[in-house]
Amino acid sequence: MDPSQIQSDADNDSHSLEGGSTVVEPTQNAGGVTPEPASLDSPVSQPGQLESNGGIQPMPGAQAPQPKRRFSLKSIWQRVNIYLLSFVLLMLICIGVVVALTLKNRSQNNTNDKTTTNSQNLDASSLKDLASTNQTVGTAKQTLTVQSNAIFNGTVLVRNDLEVAGTIKVSGAVALPGITVSGISTFNQVQANTLNTSGGTTVNGVLTAKHGLSVTGASNFNGSVSATQITTGTLQLNGNLAVTHHITAGGSIPGISGGVALGSGGTNSLNGSDTSGSITLNTGSGTSAGCFVTVNFAQKFDNTPHVVVTPVGAAAAGLNFYVNRSTSSFSVCTTNPAAVGQTFGFDYMVFD
Repeated sequence: MDPSQIQSDADNDSHSLEGGSTVVEPTQNAGGVTPEPASLDSPVSQPGQLESNGGIQPMPGAQAPQPKRRFSLKSIWQRVNIYLLSFVLLMLICIGVVVALTLKNRSQNNTNDKTTTNSQNLDASSLKDLASTNQTVGTAKQTLTVQSNAIFNGTVLVRNDLEVAGTIKVSGAVALPGITVSGISTFNQVQANTLNTSGGTTVNGVLTAKHGLSVTGASNFNGSVSATQITTGTLQLNGNLAVTHHITAGGSIPGISGGVALGSGGTNSLNGSDTSGSITLNTGSGTSAGCFVTVNFAQKFDNTPHVVVTPVGAAAAGLNFYVNRSTSSFSVCTTNPAAVGQTFGFDYMVFD
């Protein structure tokens, strides 16, 4: 048989199995046992496969069949659990971030509530409500802002501190049970029944006291002091005393008594005080050397004072007069008799 030539089928065997009436009977193997039909689990021969040694072998030149993929619950879980764990981890991170931001925002809100004050505008509706009824606008942590001018016909009560950034102008009287001024304040006119200052008080303008000025402690006046009358128990001047007007020495009138130098029927009188005054003398008959008068002080001096006596009149000018003095009195005397029936006098000044 030449394989390169086309062989003839003389016996017509090539179509012996394609007949419509052909029946293929199962054959028995060498043991006489008929083989069982192939089950669903048994491998089925595919085209291009031949049985060899009881198994299925691929035909030469045919592609090997791919094994079927079998999906189980375990293989599905192995693939799914990686994505699930990643999703759960991402959700936990997001929840943590949200919680942290929420706590931070709450802390900031609490701080803002304590340190800041919200502003609230008063609109026309709120003004209408306030005009008709007793309304409460806002809370203690808010600020009521009124853009226009406000006129209150009734009483205004401020239960807490009152802070005014601008100027306060009061047309009527102001009654303040207590006022504390920490900064500089300017008052055109202040009338107070009792003014008590615990610290220093500076008056840049004129200080007018209509009912007297009583100072219990030491006082220091750097500038001029103008007063119609100053009454003081003790006046101490550390500098010069400049008097541009008269000096009037007031006080009680001291007592006076005549001496032998006046003579018989002589008289005397005094006009003045312990500090200064004038003595008038009228001599009688039988004048002699001695004292004309003795002046008794209305208030005794602590020490023997200085007494300055000046003669008044021509009759006094010819006298050799002198003074005797003590803490309670002083006397005007002469060493030679005065002329009879003469009127003359002496001025005196007494200093402690």
